[in-house]
This record gives sequence, structure tokens and C-alpha cells, in this order.
Amino acid sequence: MSTAIRVAFLSLGCAKNLVNTEQMMALCRDAGFTLASDPEGADVAVVNTCGFIDSAKEEAIDNILAMGELKKRGKLKKLLVTGCLSQRYRDEIRETMPEVDGMLGTGSFSEIVPAVREVLADETPMRFGSIHAPVEELDRVLTTPPYTAYLRIAEGCDNRCAYCVIPSLRGKYRSRAWESVLAEAKKLADSGVKEIIVIAQDITRYGTDNYGRRRLPELIHELCKLDFHWVRLHYLYPDELDDELIDAIAGEPKVLKYLDIPIQHCNDRILAAMNRRGDKAYLLALFRKLRERIPGLVLRTSIIAGLPFEGEAEFEELCDFLRTVKIERAGVFPYSPEEGTAAARMENRVDEEEARRRAELLVDVQSRIMDEYNERMQGEVVEVLCEGFDPASMGYIGRSYAESVEIDGKICFSSEREREAGEFVNVRITGTMDGELTGEAVEED
Repeated sequence: MSTAIRVAFLSLGCAKNLVNTEQMMALCRDAGFTLASDPEGADVAVVNTCGFIDSAKEEAIDNILAMGELKKRGKLKKLLVTGCLSQRYRDEIRETMPEVDGMLGTGSFSEIVPAVREVLADETPMRFGSIHAPVEELDRVLTTPPYTAYLRIAEGCDNRCAYCVIPSLRGKYRSRAWESVLAEAKKLADSGVKEIIVIAQDITRYGTDNYGRRRLPELIHELCKLDFHWVRLHYLYPDELDDELIDAIAGEPKVLKYLDIPIQHCNDRILAAMNRRGDKAYLLALFRKLRERIPGLVLRTSIIAGLPFEGEAEFEELCDFLRTVKIERAGVFPYSPEEGTAAARMENRVDEEEARRRAELLVDVQSRIMDEYNERMQGEVVEVLCEGFDPASMGYIGRSYAESVEIDGKICFSSEREREAGEFVNVRITGTMDGELTGEAVEED
């Protein structure tokens, strides 16, 4: 009697990549393979990579090399590399990384089962299907906690920001079919998921390609009819945030008043050079409108320091913008030119060391904004999704509407009675610890 093929998965990068990993896992499960939790001792390890920015590429390469070491020690038979790094650097990987036995591009996730069989037969699968093909509807093996899951509603991107390589890795924007999205959402709700996180490279454009109109507001209303407790939205592009969408967010109690709106910069010349729609005046007016229409709103954004054309004056303008708008959460990145992008060919470049220095200064600005936010939260009672007991802090940890998964930290709180992961707890904020909020459960009678 033959032993089932053991396949281990390592998922790197963003939540969209994690969904692809979960789909590959389901395909392998349905093929009769065993899903191994550890690559050591597996027949095949699959590293699903990110290839977006330098740090992500380095992480992917480090993991590939680590799997290569397992192969050398006889602890792993074969190694498959999938995702954005293989899509972007297939020739370089083939020439410089002999430990890799096969690759799948971002258009070929669904071919994981034949690829596994091929590497075990000592073949070298190189599967790179069209990155512009319609989104395949595949089952998933959820790897998130049972109370939280991602709902990917589209693939690819048409925004063509000058600094970004994603359209060449993930293809044109393709919305999933309305019926498929809702069917998956219902399945997740019925399975006990309480926090659904709607994701795509740009969720605001959902429906524009296959239905000829933006359908995100309509989708929000439908999701709120299902048995979710929280509906969280990632990512909303500023130029598509119209009144209909704002009304849907403001009017649905289940939709968390936390919006991730990547702006990258505020200077008009830089925004135009980076092919970003809208200008500083538009952004200021948009954030002012959002604050007025959505009480208690917490904003998150992405900022790039050192973009082409950013001099000292433009950098100070960006710092002043952040101090004015007081965006509560921000991911700050130093600009690094990505080959194949329009920005990489631009002159007026900022020295990479200077870009890193400016990024550090922006983090300081943002830290002060966060300190002000934490101070305002003292004494407030917030609903927290408990994620379990943390022995290090001797308390429970969880997230409120203001903390998204993986990127915003936790709230640590005490409780007089035992709490379960996945339970919603009212917590009174009483302090901070290492920049994160702490509190105590408001005990019910």
C-alpha cells in the first residue's frame, strides 16, 4: 500500500498570496496528498513567494535557500517555487538556484497537482499560464484562525502606478463573478467566520470590468446580510471613494470604521509623475469628508519616502500633510527603483540612503500621531475580538476595529473570567505598553 505524497506549503507576502496558497492546498488535499505542517520530512515543499519589493524578495530567497539546505540533508525530496518571484525572475531562478526543481507563475496556481507529480518523477515543470486569464474559482483550505478569513473579490490591477510592478506580475484587473463571491462569503459565514476581510489590489473598482459599473457598495450591503460580526475592507483607492460607497460604509454597522486608503504621497507633481489620480487638495477634501461622515473613523495608508522628484520641500510637505490629516496608521517604505517600472527610468532620483533617512523621519512623525491616538483612547470602551491568552504578557490579546490582522498590533487586556479565542469582549482602555493599548474586560453581571 503506497504512502500518500506529503506536501508542505510556505506562504509569503500579502493576504492575496495567502488565498492562492490556500487554494493550492485544497487542490492537493482533493488529489489525495497529505498536507504536511513542516517541510522537514515532506516529499515536496511549495514556497509561494512575493516579489514586490526588495525586502519581500530577500525573504523569498532566504526561504528557498533554507529549503535547499533541507534537501542537501536528505530531509526534503523536492522544491517547487510559485508566485510573484517565480513570475518575475523565472530565468534568474533557473540559472542561479539549482535547488529549485520546478516553478509555477501567478497564472498557474491551479496546476499545482500535476507539478507535484512531475517533480517527484524527476521532471522540471515550468508552468507559466496567462496572467490575464479570468479568475479561477477554487476551493480553499483556510489557514487563518476559524473566526477570521479573507474574501478576495478581484485579481490584478489596472492602476499602473509608475513605481509598481504588480500589473506585470498579476495581470490586468479581473473581478470575480458576483455569484461566486457571494457563494464563498455565505460558505465562510456558515462555517463560523466572524470577521471577513474583503481584499484585492483595489476593491473600489470591483465590477467595473465585467459589469461596467462599481459594485462594491452593493456587495457591502449583501455581505452585511450574512452572519458576520465584522466586515473589514482592504484596499480602497482614493479616486474611487464616491458618496455611494461612503454611504454604504457609514450606514452598515457591521462594516468596520477602519479604511485602508493608500496615497503614497501628497505632492501634486510627484502624484502626477507616479500616475496617481487626484491631487493634494482632493486628498485633503476626501479625508475631511470621511471624518465628517464616519464618526470614529480610523485611517490607514501607505507612504513612500524618496520617490523621484522629492526634494526637501516636497518631503516637508508630506510631513506637514500627515500632521494635518493625522492618519492613525501608516506603513512607511523607502523608495527603491523596481526594474521594469516607469519610475525606475526617471531622473530626479533620491539617493537610497537619503530615502531610508526620510522614511525613518516619517516613522517618527507617525509615532507621535499614534501616541496622540492612544492618549485619546484612554477610558474608552471598545469591542475586542479575543485571539487567545498570551503567556508573555499574562493577559489576553485581541484586536478592535482599529487593528487589522498582522499589520496593526494588538490590544492586551485582563479579564476576571476565562475568555475564548473568537469571542468578542468589551474592553476599557486603561494604558499603553510598547506603543500598544492595554485594558481590562468590562465584566457583565
